[in-house]
Amino acid sequence: MSPSAPDPINDAIRAMRRSYGEVGLTEGLAGANPLPLFANWLAEAAGNSYVVEANAMVLSTFDGARISSRTVLLKGFDSLEGGCTFFTNYRSAKAQALDSNPELSLLFPWYAMERQVIITARVEKVSRGESEEYFASRPWSSQIGAWASDQSMEIPDRAVLEKRFQEFAARYPEGSAVPLPDNWGGFRALPHTFEFWQGRYSRLHDRIRFAKVSDGTWSRQRLAP
Repeated sequence: MSPSAPDPINDAIRAMRRSYGEVGLTEGLAGANPLPLFANWLAEAAGNSYVVEANAMVLSTFDGARISSRTVLLKGFDSLEGGCTFFTNYRSAKAQALDSNPELSLLFPWYAMERQVIITARVEKVSRGESEEYFASRPWSSQIGAWASDQSMEIPDRAVLEKRFQEFAARYPEGSAVPLPDNWGGFRALPHTFEFWQGRYSRLHDRIRFAKVSDGTWSRQRLAP
């Protein structure tokens, strides 16, 4: 395409601009420890009617060959240690990547609040008892879905998935106890860093980064936007 040719798609993309608000993130507001700040931001996002699924986070992994990203749901946050817990099929692509390389990145994109948080962390599997406790709290249909889906595996069509769901629904009728599948459970991400981003005017955004140091405390830096 020549430079002078009409390019409506890219013209529209380049025209997408918005001015961010005046609410800032000062060092005083950030404090010396990222955990209370993250807990507060998460609670504010959960209470904001414009934020869809405040606990949704983009999980990025590197298996030694490729980087992959997908959205998962935060299902636990340890306000003392900062651990972020999520659950998945242990045979899934994400779980296999984490078996190869237990380092990950988590991104919480709270666009409606002009905020995002990026966490880098190392993961470990939670105990089976913890996985069983969480699995028992899930809706029956989600429990059956965990049995029916060989997550990340190729299937010929959706009918196969629907058939497996019906088979497991018959095995474990609604109202009965559904056991935890052997290949399903939780991971806990133990953070190395938190980066808090708050949108500001003229693209002079606030970025505050915390890094965990050897004695368990946190260092804090302000980064240029």
